[in-house]
Amino acid sequence: MSSDASTASSSYTTLPSNLSTTEKTAVIYSNTTGPKEINEKLGNPLDGYEDQDIPKKTQSRPVRNLRLQIFTVYRRLFSVAFVINMAIFISYVVHGYSSLRVAEVVVANLFIAVVMRQDYVVNVIFYILRSVPQSWPYFVRSWAARAYHHGGVHSGTAISGVIWLVLFTVQATKELADGTGASAATVAITYVILTFLIIIVALAYPPFRIRHHDVFERVHRFMGWTATTLVWAQVVLLTNDYKGSRALGVALVHAPAFWLMIILSASLILPWVRLRKVDVRCEVLSDHAVRMYFEYATPIPGSFVRISTDPLFEWHAFATMPEPDMKGFSLLVSKAGDWTTEMITNPPTKIWVRGIPTTGVLTIAPLFKRILFVGTGSGIGPIAPHIFAGKANHRLIWTAPNTRGTFGNHMVEQILDKSPDALIWDTRKQGKPNMVKLINHVVDEYNPEVVCVISNNKFTQKIVYGLRSRGMLALGAIFDS
Repeated sequence: MSSDASTASSSYTTLPSNLSTTEKTAVIYSNTTGPKEINEKLGNPLDGYEDQDIPKKTQSRPVRNLRLQIFTVYRRLFSVAFVINMAIFISYVVHGYSSLRVAEVVVANLFIAVVMRQDYVVNVIFYILRSVPQSWPYFVRSWAARAYHHGGVHSGTAISGVIWLVLFTVQATKELADGTGASAATVAITYVILTFLIIIVALAYPPFRIRHHDVFERVHRFMGWTATTLVWAQVVLLTNDYKGSRALGVALVHAPAFWLMIILSASLILPWVRLRKVDVRCEVLSDHAVRMYFEYATPIPGSFVRISTDPLFEWHAFATMPEPDMKGFSLLVSKAGDWTTEMITNPPTKIWVRGIPTTGVLTIAPLFKRILFVGTGSGIGPIAPHIFAGKANHRLIWTAPNTRGTFGNHMVEQILDKSPDALIWDTRKQGKPNMVKLINHVVDEYNPEVVCVISNNKFTQKIVYGLRSRGMLALGAIFDS
């Protein structure tokens, strides 16, 4: 920090006495012009915050690492789905069942895995959990706020489905060798499906998925579609193998796997039925960011949409920013790679969208009476709609380099208009703060029920761990939310 920050200017001797510490910091770091501006020489009300004591971590390192890093809610949901499956799996192995019975469990797991990613299902999950009244006990609301961990069920049933498919492959191969049950065609298709699903699961491993997202997305999509088509063929062939004297149509109507596949397929197709090219108005904020405006839908705060310039191969999800009394929404795109750079340098007038606006992590905001939002850079995007709506009792910490130069005066003024006590920290001028200590400083003053963090994955997890290990409820998007 500048040495001038410790001495008040003779032109600005004191801050208004009715401002809180956070409000004083807001006007200093917001770089505003006009009546909100107060010269930086007034001094930094947060000087020395790094020297302040913060709560000690509440548990020993092994215990808190197990609780907060290994057995996360996502992994607990994964474990529930997986353990239940493995208990049934052992029963099937011990008692021995036909390939037809095993196939039903395979399809049931794949059905749950696919449906848990369906836009409408995700929206229903969030709608139910965010509707918990604020009058309910805090521990109930804090657990409902973990709605964004629902991907644990998706991955748990997907992995279980592959393991069940291994059992089905073994059983079907044995039946083929014995001349009973599954036919050669059924077994042949099964080996192809198993190969495809193993590849899909392997490429979904988080480190690979994060580093090679485009490869993961394309394999997941095209190989997944192919595998779904082959599973349809497998269901029909296996049903034919076991139909006995019945007609194939009659046997299919009475097969649970047939109906599950219909719903599964509809879940996959529905977002693409809603594929369309829509008008977009772009406002280039800087060489690092562009704000896009849409009018085709007006989503609720906390939603995100997927946009693309090449709908078969590449999709990008962005938080929507609806504004009160205005049709449509905007979204913030910051430079993070070739595609986002292209959006900034050559902003489109039309762009592809698919599906419907889908709820995300901050949809849970209505659960809490007092919220501290923490965003870094373009992380303000998911936070902004809650600020614009003016319904959440909140405080805001937003750190970014050259906030106004990067995101524009209009964006910053919109934030300050609805959140006048925001702490907007220019990291280019003031350096990067110690976020855990900075957040703790505001927590001591504001006493929020929850801290919601939106940043890149690594930094989010670091901040969330730093707060939760000290007994604060902190929520932040995970790699699979």
